[in-house]
Amino acid sequence: MIPPKPPARPDNVSLWQYLRLFRRDILSAQPQRLYRAWMAEFRTPFFRSYLINQPELIDRVLKHRPEDFPKSGRISEGLRPLLGQSVFLTNGEAWRRQRRIIDPAFEGGRLKQTFSAMLASAEACADRLRDRTGVPVEIEEVTSHAAADVIFRTLFSVPIEHEIAARVFEKFRAYQRQQPLLNLAAFVPLPGWVPRFHARKTRRAAAEIRALIARLTRERAAQIAAGTAPDDLATKIMTTPDPLTGQCFNTDEMIDQVAIFFLAGHETSASALAWTLYLMAAYPNWQDRVAEEARAQDELSFATMSRLRISRDVFREALRLYPPVPMMVREATCPERFRDRDAPKGAQIVISPWHLHRHERLWEDPDSFDPARWATENGKACQRAAFIPFSAGPRVCTGAGFAMVEGPLILSTLLRRYRFEPVEGRTPVPVAHLTVRSRHGIWLRVVER
Repeated sequence: MIPPKPPARPDNVSLWQYLRLFRRDILSAQPQRLYRAWMAEFRTPFFRSYLINQPELIDRVLKHRPEDFPKSGRISEGLRPLLGQSVFLTNGEAWRRQRRIIDPAFEGGRLKQTFSAMLASAEACADRLRDRTGVPVEIEEVTSHAAADVIFRTLFSVPIEHEIAARVFEKFRAYQRQQPLLNLAAFVPLPGWVPRFHARKTRRAAAEIRALIARLTRERAAQIAAGTAPDDLATKIMTTPDPLTGQCFNTDEMIDQVAIFFLAGHETSASALAWTLYLMAAYPNWQDRVAEEARAQDELSFATMSRLRISRDVFREALRLYPPVPMMVREATCPERFRDRDAPKGAQIVISPWHLHRHERLWEDPDSFDPARWATENGKACQRAAFIPFSAGPRVCTGAGFAMVEGPLILSTLLRRYRFEPVEGRTPVPVAHLTVRSRHGIWLRVVER
């Protein structure tokens, strides 16, 4: 069995056919040849872009010369209403200042300090499933709930049941289905004076989410001023001054950052966990191995996480097959030559983890689910050169280490108590919303062990 993969489009389609396919889903809008090509050039009357799959080219853009290839300003077109000037969208000195303030919150022992909150979220998720056994369950909703709970517990020390947290989660569920990560604005150059038209529902949902986040942020600022704030990620970030200027984030800046923490830390984890549970249902032998490994631990603790090797390899393999962020776009600030092609200044450089992780010239049996590959020479080489679920270089996701603890922890917690089984006739079809999701959800049957 091969895990579900969207069908590729025919090689030759008209521009209008391509735009229509792109608008529906960016994954199935791409041709099959991208799974073998080191590079592809897309030319239209409106834009020129280059997709690069060769690891050396990706390293040039992400690791060796990131200042020459900043995040494309066009990416912000669809996400600006929610994310404002968050670290996900900024470049240059604004981005460097934000990272100087944010990064210390995720360094060293902070991950160990947040573990108890993660574990509480994992156990709460398992408890919520107790009354849903024996019937089909839409698992993306379950993992979204769990991942949102992790964010609120680690960031603001409140569970998902907290009034504001629950409302943010509800609004965000609606938002993520309305807004793709990449839309045509990411590729079509528009002058700055051209107004950006966002769907009314999208703008309203973004405004409501930001208003709720503002309430939490202002309440925390008051607690910090009164000396009563808990020692969590929000307090750490809000009280960390920029080492160069001595200034902390103001309230408006913090709202932007909380918005991206919620999007990046909740949306991506929810996607990865949902696909992991689907793969467990599809490959029961691997599911049994994860469950046995988890049940062999007297308890799940920060100290025992290093023993969950099978769970970690399974989660890593799900990230390879279904990278939550399927494409990233950078912009060339000067003329550049990739292989035998000249890319002009302003060209859009597309890096696609979706295609890189399944590249036929890099990975052995790339479309198969095989967690054992990570112990092979090919798997180890590809992990270094062709595995970027959290990006790479200076802009690597700050929460990558956080996610690699959260995913195996929730997976192991659930599989200790439940078996997940596929639902006949409900094979998921991957599509790109804010992250890689299933077109009609991921339906599984949950059975108590």
